[in-house]
This record gives sequence, structure tokens and C-alpha cells, in this order.
Amino acid sequence: MAETDTTKASDLFVQCLENEGVEYVFGVPGEENLDFLDSLSRSGSIRLILTRHEQGAGFMAATYGRHTGKAGVCLSTLGPGATNLVTAAAYAQLGGMPMVMITGQKPIKKSKQGRFQILDVVALMHPITKYAHQMASADNIPSRVREAFRLAEEEKPGACHIELPEDIADERTLSRPVAGSVVRRPSADVKSIRQACEALETARKPLLVIGAGANRKMTSKMLSEFVEKTGIPFLTTQLGKGVIDERHPKFLGCAALSAGDFVHRAIEDADCIVNIGHDVIEKPPFFMHNDSACQERKVIHVSTQTAEVDPVYFPHIEVIGDIANAMWQIKEAIRPSSKWDFSAMLRYREAEVEHTAGLASDARFPVFPPHLVREVRDVMPEDGIVCLDNGIYKIWFARGYTAYQPNTVLLDNALASMGAGLPSAMASAMVYPERKVMAVCGDGGFMMNSQELETAVRLKLNLTVLVLNDNAYGMIRWKQANMGFDDFGLTYGNPDFVQYAQSYGANGYRAESAGHLRELLEHCRDTPGVHLIDCPVDYSENDHILNTEIKDLSRAL
Repeated sequence: MAETDTTKASDLFVQCLENEGVEYVFGVPGEENLDFLDSLSRSGSIRLILTRHEQGAGFMAATYGRHTGKAGVCLSTLGPGATNLVTAAAYAQLGGMPMVMITGQKPIKKSKQGRFQILDVVALMHPITKYAHQMASADNIPSRVREAFRLAEEEKPGACHIELPEDIADERTLSRPVAGSVVRRPSADVKSIRQACEALETARKPLLVIGAGANRKMTSKMLSEFVEKTGIPFLTTQLGKGVIDERHPKFLGCAALSAGDFVHRAIEDADCIVNIGHDVIEKPPFFMHNDSACQERKVIHVSTQTAEVDPVYFPHIEVIGDIANAMWQIKEAIRPSSKWDFSAMLRYREAEVEHTAGLASDARFPVFPPHLVREVRDVMPEDGIVCLDNGIYKIWFARGYTAYQPNTVLLDNALASMGAGLPSAMASAMVYPERKVMAVCGDGGFMMNSQELETAVRLKLNLTVLVLNDNAYGMIRWKQANMGFDDFGLTYGNPDFVQYAQSYGANGYRAESAGHLRELLEHCRDTPGVHLIDCPVDYSENDHILNTEIKDLSRAL
């Protein structure tokens, strides 16, 4: 074949990415990616986002996928670069975020370096991805890239991996990109819709539970219309937050704690639960028991996939198909019942709101978590995006931060990895440059990827990083206290976060009172650039409030 008729494999790979509509490749290249990097430099539509660590690149790619529904793309070299992507792969895979990872490798046909840096990365990635493949021929690049994107984006979305060895990247080929197909998800069977409607119509106290799988395009609109027609109350899991505006009078709360909260009492009151988009990766907001009492309480599973049966989840009716369409079908067919009684459920919600309001008004310093949540909610616009790292504050935000729109509270209740807060805020600011974005991080989680502050400054992003400072791994310390163990092994020293931010070219501030925190939050929201606020936080009452007070108050009702 004449060279003029052929395409270099790395050029073809980039053409395939362009064909998939890729906007960004996040990553840290190495020697083994140089052909790919050279090809990428000539792309007219894809921008390389050079990060300071592969994990940060992976978290950014996953969050891009979470917002857009299109696979985010990240890049690393072989060996240590690829192993640094492992946590981000698991984050995307468990969290249902479409992502494609591209890693380099030494030549696979002739190598003169022995086993230096060589790991079986494909085997490493296989258990934590939907698809992992080593390119062994340039001719196969179009089909393998298309397959990786197809699998990453279809339900349930997740991570896919392609390894591109050096010698394959340098090959010539006659192959061309493969166009994507038009795909429509199947609609739920009409008989299952009728069964669900009958169960709801004959119930006395039906309830909706909105989970991770419901956090997709169009589902928000259909669920809102369903609630408006029927008046059936709803609650969410942590990954279902914001699917319906939480200011709605029929909102019962978010199941942030494992059990014993006001919202769990409302669930106990229900005799028919519609579980929408249930995902086994989240702690379930209710447990089923295989006894006569459980059989009297019907559970309806609405999802794109059949229910994975386990000892505490075995639904009676399954409505399988596109979730938004299924809820539209149920809405059209259902006849609201005059016998429905939601009064007890709504009383639990009223009690929770009253309890939270009392806590949130406590303006002590260091800042009290419920007050902090209220201040952040007050300063963020309706479409503002709050990206939570992982720590005890995540529970306070899940319970107390009112989400108005889908994907405006990004928390990870799947892998629940520390270090994701800042990179996910950065990706959010890139996808939605016109919206206000805030990362809320504990001091422990922030320091795991704090080097990405330099990336954020270099990219001229607009975002605020709120660092909650208690000089300890506070979530584990809370659990340690709850288990009756001595305080041991969880405290450390921090840098001066203000100077640390400034050293990267960001703006640094230190909150000196609860009132001052409010001023700083407003200033950072209204001022372009990257801002960091060092906020001392008082976690001393976490154990008492979350493990004792809430459970006692809700039980008394």
C-alpha cells in the first residue's frame, strides 16, 4: 500500500476521538505517549489538559462524563502513570460516570528494555472497568475506540480502558473512523406498568425513593410531573440528590445516614415503595426482610436493568426500561387514590426541618457544620455547583443542603474516594464556565490532590475551594469515638493553607468568625479566579447529634 493512502495510527486514534466529539484529554503524558501527543497537537477540536497527577486527570474526566453523559477522556503513560489512574477508574465505574482511559506501553513486537516499567495494565484494569483492551494492530483502532465509547456511555455508564503501545502508535493503516449508531433505550413493558399502577392505587401510604440511576437526562422532568399529578412524597439517596427540586413540599429528605434518621421513619411508614434507579453501590435507604410483614409492603423496582437480588433487596414488581419513559407511562396510566395518607411521613419531614434549623442558627467559631451548610446554600445561586470531597461534612451536606437542580451537589457515595473534590470542581467549571462552582474539602482530602490548584490557576478557572480544617481525619475519628475507642492515630499538622494557595497563584483567605466566612464566600463567588478559604471547623458534636440525638428525636415521633 502506498504511504500517501495510509494514516499513521496515532493520527487515526485522534481522528477517532474527534469523531466521538471529545473536547478534552486530561492527563500526564510520558515517553510512550509521544506519537499520540504529537498527533493530538494537530487536532483542531481537542484540547490537552495537562494535570499534575494522573488521579486528578481521571477524576476530572469522570466528572466531565457525569455532567455531559459523554465519556471523559484521560491519558497516562505505562507503569506508574497507569497505576495512578486505578482509583479514578474505580470512581467512574462505581459512580456510573462514562470515562475512557488511554495508557501507553512499550513496543509489544520488539522491545530492547526487558521488563522495565512493564505491568499487565489491561489485566489490572479488567476488574474495575467495563472494557479493557490492548491495541495490537493499527487496523483495529476505529472499532476498538468506538466500542470503548459505546460501553462507557451506555447504562450503567462506567470506565473503559485502551492501551496504545509505542510501536502500534507508529504503524501505518488504511483504516478510517467508525461512525456511532443511533440508539434508543427500550421502553418498559405495558403489563409491568399496569402492575405498578395497581400496586400504587391499592396502597395507603406510597412513597418514591430516587436513587443514582435516576440521575440522568429527562428523568428529572418526568419524575417532577409524576409527583405533581399524584402528590406522592419522595426522598433521595445521596446520589439521587437534586433530581427533583428539594424545595418541593412533598420532599422528605435525603438518606445520608445509614439508619434511624427522620427520613428512615418515613420509609418505615410506607406500605408501597417505588424504588427508582436503585444502584447496589449505595448504602440502601431501606432493608427488605423475607417475612409476612415485608410481603404486605410492596416494593416496585423501576430501572434500566433488573434488580440484583441480595438478602435485603428482592422487589415484588420490576418495571425495566428507560426510566424517564417508564415514569411517564406510569404517570399517564395511574389514577390517584383518595385513600392515600401521607400525614405521618410529612410530619417526620417537618420535624427534621425544625431540628436542622435550630442547629444551623448556631454561629459559633470554629464553624459548626450545620451552620456552614446553610451559609454555603445561601450564597450559591440556584444553578451553582457544590463538589464535595469525602469526609464527615458530606453527611451534613447530604442532609441539610437543599439541591434545586440535578448534578448541582456532586458527592461520591459509591467509591467515596478522598481527593476528588477539587478535580471534580475544576471539571465542573470547565463544562459550565458561566456557573458558580465550589469545592468543599476536608483538610485530609484536599491535600491528596491539592497540587491541582496549579492546574486550575493555569487554566484560568473560576472556582472556590472551601477547606474545612480540623487537623485530623475527622470522619474516621467520629467513627472511632462512636465505637468507644481511644482517640489515636488520626491527627496531623497542616500547612498554612493561605500561603499554600498563594504560592500557586491562587487567592488565599482564612475565616476568622462565622460572619467572616459568609463575607468570604460572597467575595469569592463574585470575584473571578481561583480562591481558597481555610475554615476551622468544630466537629465535637458529630457523634452526639448524628448517632444519638437524631435517632432519639425521630424515634419519639
